[in-house]
Amino acid sequence: MATADVKHQPGRRAVVLALVWLIAYFAARGLLESTSLDTWQRVTIALLPVPLFGAFLWSYVRVVRSMDELERKIHLEALGIAFCLGLLLLTTLALMQRAVNLRFEDWSYAHVWFYLPLFYFFSIPIVSKRYDSE
Repeated sequence: MATADVKHQPGRRAVVLALVWLIAYFAARGLLESTSLDTWQRVTIALLPVPLFGAFLWSYVRVVRSMDELERKIHLEALGIAFCLGLLLLTTLALMQRAVNLRFEDWSYAHVWFYLPLFYFFSIPIVSKRYDSE
């Protein structure tokens, strides 16, 4: 796949940028396991994936803008469901953390963030099914 092909297909570009961001995220996470780094180095490593995610986000917004009105509506509704499910997850974890001692290794931000895009991607077919029957 040539670079020119990716530039002309915003969907492919978004997928490539998402993969690059995920690789950078897990690489940064792995590097941060080392305690021999200075604080400024750790902060720099932690922030390196941020511009990559910004590029992915910009590319994904372009993908959604290129969709027809019904597809955009489906993605907006899926995002609304995912946002509410994310709030439910985070508020429940916040209350559970006050009720019992949640293990950091299981319920830290590093482990919980992954549920947010899952909520979104699982909401898309649910919302789409609603419009298929109309």
